[in-house]
Parts: sequence; structure tokens; C-alpha cells
Amino acid sequence: MTLDQFKYIYFLGIGGIGMSALARWFGVNGYTVVGYDKTPTTLTDALQAEGMTIHFTEDIDQIPAVFRENPAETLVIYTPAVPKTHAEYIYFIENGFTLQKRSQVLGLLAGQMTTIGVAGTHGKTTTSSMVAHILRDAGVNCAAFLGGITNNYGTNFLLNEPADNLRSVVCVVEADEFDRSFLTLFPTYAIVTSTDADHLDIYGAHDAVLESFSKFVSQIETDGVLFMKQGLSLSDKTKAEVRQYSLKGGDYYSQNLRIEQATFIFDLVYPQGVITDIQLMVPGFHNVENAVAAGAVALEVGVSPEAIRSALNTYRGVRRRFEYILKTDEAVLIDDYAHHPAEVQAFLSSVKALYPDRELTAIFQPHLFSRTRDFADGFAESLSLADNVILLDIYPARELPMEGVTSDLIFRNVHSKSKQKCTKEELSDVVRKMKPSLLVTIGAGDIDQLLPTLKSIVTYQ
Repeated sequence: MTLDQFKYIYFLGIGGIGMSALARWFGVNGYTVVGYDKTPTTLTDALQAEGMTIHFTEDIDQIPAVFRENPAETLVIYTPAVPKTHAEYIYFIENGFTLQKRSQVLGLLAGQMTTIGVAGTHGKTTTSSMVAHILRDAGVNCAAFLGGITNNYGTNFLLNEPADNLRSVVCVVEADEFDRSFLTLFPTYAIVTSTDADHLDIYGAHDAVLESFSKFVSQIETDGVLFMKQGLSLSDKTKAEVRQYSLKGGDYYSQNLRIEQATFIFDLVYPQGVITDIQLMVPGFHNVENAVAAGAVALEVGVSPEAIRSALNTYRGVRRRFEYILKTDEAVLIDDYAHHPAEVQAFLSSVKALYPDRELTAIFQPHLFSRTRDFADGFAESLSLADNVILLDIYPARELPMEGVTSDLIFRNVHSKSKQKCTKEELSDVVRKMKPSLLVTIGAGDIDQLLPTLKSIVTYQ
């Protein structure tokens, strides 16, 4: 299958972060793009503003006639989050349309270019956006399909300049292990940040996660390079050259790391030299490590050390990744997407390092019943880094409730100075009474919808 045979592109689940990036690519490349999603969001608002037709009712009649009359010229791209009982999905299947998962189409697009695939159970969104920003800032012709909205560009998609030879274009792809989607990619260069147990509702066991990552790195081009976090066991799974990085060791690492005025400053050591005095506006020990990986692959594709320093100094992060919502002398409010114990631990330890003299209050919204069940003890241990913990109910996302699985599984083992549970509706009053000077919100659900209210409370308390 080639994309040249299609004129019309229909998205089932167009509002997802990955799907919307693909929709933008097709939109700017002259295809007619139409889509369905369950609910309107800021992402679907943006796509509609760009000229795409989107509807929010499961209704075959909403599919444009020109699509229904030309199944051979219509490509249907769907997300696994759309149930197989969906009326439009059934219609497309029964009427001979070509249906492809988002990951399959992304693999087709990326395969035409020189691809950098950024994978890992943690850190891939930040790391891939760092790579994309370095390349764009340095003038490299690149495209990027990212898993978050970059603050530098206000989008999850960067479009390359036209090129006679697409292999001359570098394509940065966030390689998602969920549903094994990254196995459609055959990158020239790859970064693997972590291979922890996650998505066990999909994989069943950690060994299956490791097997999937092994398959991914085996697909790196033989003359390519794998940049692997030091300590991972993937070196014997690939024919590509393997180089290791970490915060403190490997072929690429940081040194002279210090915190000045709530900014992480460090030197990036690489085999041929040192990039000194990088000032990372997005704080966190984990983000320094992500920057080391991004700098390593940028050096490999020919970006100069000076350009890497300049780009990292101006990198402003991704929405919901260590994002400052409020930062004054009186109060600080930070939001983070962390939804795995390792991510929560990395985030909270970095916040405490930045503000050692402030009492830290953390609001956590667990994400998925299965993840809460599988990692309850880990969440409790990580959250206990905070002085005060406020625990919300589980955000179900794609799952139905599971008997006996509630946020109580986490709550009972939290050992902070104070802890309490509440609903989203009760949260405002709880925070108002606590009057925190350092407040963080954590979770991959809809906790970010509460940020305007929380910002108002901590601003005027």
C-alpha cells in the first residue's frame, strides 16, 4: 500500500495527540481530512480552525458523501481506543474501505525519511521534543510527530521543508510502546530511555514489555545507532551500533550539575569533547538526562556542539511535563503528566531539590484501574516524598471499574507527614484550607482541568 493512491483521509479518533499530528500532516499535504471523536477538545478545536471537518456523534450519515462514494480513494485511520462495535468502524469494514492503525500509517510516512525513533516507558515525549527542537533550531530540515504539545511551537507536529530526496529529511518520531505501536518503525537512529513495567493491561507481564523493546531495537537499520540508557539490557538485541548515556555515566553524561535560581545547569560530556554550561529552562534531574540523550543523537546527525547548547538553552518544554502554572516568590504551582511510580519519584525528587526550604504538597490522580492495581505500593512509596499528599479518585480512561481497585490501595501505604483523600469537587476547599506555598498536580487524567481554579487559590491565598 502507498499513500499516493488516496485522496481522502478519515480519522476515527482524530482528537488524540498522535492522531491529530497525523491529521495535520495530511492536511498540509493536500489531502481532504475529515474525522470523528467522542468529545470536543482544544486539539479538535485547533484542527477545525485549520479547516478540517470534525463531528462528535457516532453517525454514518456524518461521513461525507464523497468519502462513501469513493472507498478506493479513502483511507481510514483509526485508534485502538475506538471500539470494534463503533457504528462508523463497522460501516467502513463492511464496505471495503482500507483501514489502518495510526501506527501503521506513521510507519509508512517515517519510512520515507531518515528516522529518529525515541522510545521508552518514561521520558519519550520530552526527549523527542528536545531532539526536534535542537534540529529545527539548528536549521536541519526535519519533521516531527510528538506525543505532547511543545511550548516552543504550540503544536505536536513539525512539518519539514519540501525536499527532492526525502531521505535527506530527518523525521523525529515518538515511538510508543503502547499496543506495540512502535514496531511499525524501522529507524536509522533510536533512543531508548527506559523499559520499566507498564501497560500491563496490554502486555500482561514485564517480560512481554522487554520482548517488545527487544524487537524494536532489532529493527534499527544495521548502519544506524542505538542510544540506550546505561544499564538497559538491549545491546545484544540489535545489529546497530550501541552507545550508552545516563545522568552520571556512559558514553554521554552530565557533569558539573548544579541548581542556580531554580535552573539546572550542566556540562554534556561526549566521546569527542564537552558542551559546557547548558542552562535547562525545564528543570528536573530526569530532564537533564533526557537532554543528554537528545544532545547525543543531535551530535550524530551533524549538529554542532554550539548549536546544541543554544537550542537546549531555549527549549521550553512540553505542556503537562514539569510545567510551571504559577511561579512567584509567594507561591509555586507545577503540573506534571507523571502516571508511573518511577515518573512520580523523578518529578517529586526534582521539585524537592529545587525548593528545599518549602513544604511540598502533592495532588495525585491515579490513571487506570489496572495501573493502580499493579503499582499501588510503588505509587505510595513515590508519593511519600511529598510532605502532604492529596489523593483523588482513579481516572478510568479506557477501562471499566475493577472490583476492589480504588485509590485506597495507594492511600493506605503513603507515609507523608499528612495525607487525605477527596473528590475533584472537594479539592478546591481542601487546598484553600491548606494554603500551600509549593503545590504540584500529578497524573495523566483530567486533573489539568482543575489548574485554573488551583492557580487562583494559591495566587490569592
